[in-house]
Amino acid sequence: MPWVEAICQRARAAGVLCIVDGAHAPGHLPLHLPTIGADLYTGACHKWLCAPKAAAFLYARPELQPWVEPLVVSWGYESAQPSGSQFIDYHEWQGTRALAAFLTVPTAIEFQAQHGGAVRQQCHQLACRTRQRRHALTGLEPICPESPQWFTQMFAARLPVHTDLEALKQRLYEEYRVEVPVVAWNGQKFIRVSLQGYNTPGDADALVEALVRLLETASP
Repeated sequence: MPWVEAICQRARAAGVLCIVDGAHAPGHLPLHLPTIGADLYTGACHKWLCAPKAAAFLYARPELQPWVEPLVVSWGYESAQPSGSQFIDYHEWQGTRALAAFLTVPTAIEFQAQHGGAVRQQCHQLACRTRQRRHALTGLEPICPESPQWFTQMFAARLPVHTDLEALKQRLYEEYRVEVPVVAWNGQKFIRVSLQGYNTPGDADALVEALVRLLETASP
């Protein structure tokens, strides 16, 4: 993510705090937080890393950790047995919050280390084929090249400008059991397709075939 590193460097040079919302990066893209250089970074482990929901993390650059106050004052606040990191003591344990999801993360990381490369490659190939079929269907130009530098397992594709997004999303699920985000942004409309190791070419076929039938009826 060289562009993210560049933004963080420029922000640091200008004295601007840089906070990165990196929810989709863990398990999806190579991630080395010290190299990125963000002041604060948040990431979700339940997405591409495949840990359970509620597993996520907050990274704070060591120099800034004293600035970050906990939302809930709990067991580690002014601890009688400090761990050596006030940041961890303040934020690790919040009330009766269940920690089971966090305990699965090392296993999820190990699984990704063993199998993630092959899964990402297969999913990228399927994403490329699906994206090509999507663009052939609408005739609209892709928003980026097919290189893994631009996307790996998730892509966005333009929808016709007159598409009724709410009707399209509802019918995709109700009639075809396809759950996929559709959004309007910056005067354009998009569909965002994600493919994980458990998805098959048949899943991609189902989406494309549904869009063939629904796009015309989703437009006035």
